[in-house]
Amino acid sequence: MKTMGYTGLALAAALGWAATASAQVKIGVAGPISGPSASTGAAMKNGVEQAIADINAAGGVLGQKIALSVGDDASDPKQGVSVANKFVGDKVKFVVGDYNSGVSIPASEVYQENSVLQITPASTNPTFTERKMWNVFRTCGRDDQQGSVASAYIVSKLKGKKIAIVHDKTTYGKGLADETKKGLNTAGVTEVIYEGVNTGEKDYSAVVSKIKASGADLVYFGGLYTEGGLIARQMRDQGVTAPMMGGDGLFDSEFLSVGGPGVEGSLVTFGPNPVKNPAAAAVVKRLVDRKISAESYTLYSYAAVQVYKEAAEKAKSLDPKKVAEAMHSGMTFNTVIGDFSYNAKGDRNDADYVVYEIKKGADGKLTFEQL
Repeated sequence: MKTMGYTGLALAAALGWAATASAQVKIGVAGPISGPSASTGAAMKNGVEQAIADINAAGGVLGQKIALSVGDDASDPKQGVSVANKFVGDKVKFVVGDYNSGVSIPASEVYQENSVLQITPASTNPTFTERKMWNVFRTCGRDDQQGSVASAYIVSKLKGKKIAIVHDKTTYGKGLADETKKGLNTAGVTEVIYEGVNTGEKDYSAVVSKIKASGADLVYFGGLYTEGGLIARQMRDQGVTAPMMGGDGLFDSEFLSVGGPGVEGSLVTFGPNPVKNPAAAAVVKRLVDRKISAESYTLYSYAAVQVYKEAAEKAKSLDPKKVAEAMHSGMTFNTVIGDFSYNAKGDRNDADYVVYEIKKGADGKLTFEQL
């Protein structure tokens, strides 16, 4: 996702969220501000910044303004734990993050021990909310949900075709690939290959050669846009014409940039496009006016801040445990990604996924088009 930068001073002036002596509500955003997933980290930060600016402009939360802290986990679990500990030391009580499931899960344990409430806008591994913890929630869905949607689509639309499954060995990537594999196997479809690759590499010719030899008609990839884009590009270089399919980790314009023309025809599961939600129109305009895209997890991060505000107002408290109780109460949250409530685990009751296909528009540019 491409964004246009502002200097720190200009951005603070434009948004009006800079911490002041009167700011008493501290919200942290933790994500990959640097590293291969920095595009998504920027999207998360942009969404949280805009939400805080809008809420502060309307009077804040329970009459108090919000101050923002930003933590760069660089998609690394150890760094994510360091960010969590720093937030604790800085008295941050509400966190939006992290992006990677493999980071959110260990960070959440630090937050639980220190009474910090965490909403991830993007970590989809089921384990995150399956540990009976009071402090973990999502604005996104889960991999068992999107894996089910992906496998059902493959079984329905690609009957009799050969399916290769590749994953990046991470908590997210392998978890998603395994959920999709489970759905396929249950439906009687056995993959022709099941392979793991290492993140951060540039040459994936070995796995591409295996894909080519297998005669796969579709390659399902569990992982993020950098590795997915490189594999898609190298598939085309070796003459493999099979399309790629993947999850929300590919739903980013960087996948189009890294993969090039070879990603045309790829399939991706993600939630219904929040940019087209009428409830998001005003926020999208404000982002566009700042030259910022509202795609990817920008609005999911914005929604997390809305949830904190609405729950705090229902609880009439800024105590994280009381806010969490309100979130678990079954109340409906009115957000830019739609209205939803939470179950006892901290998952949305209505989370759903749809399938997108990457198509070339009249202007020749590749875009994600919901099927």
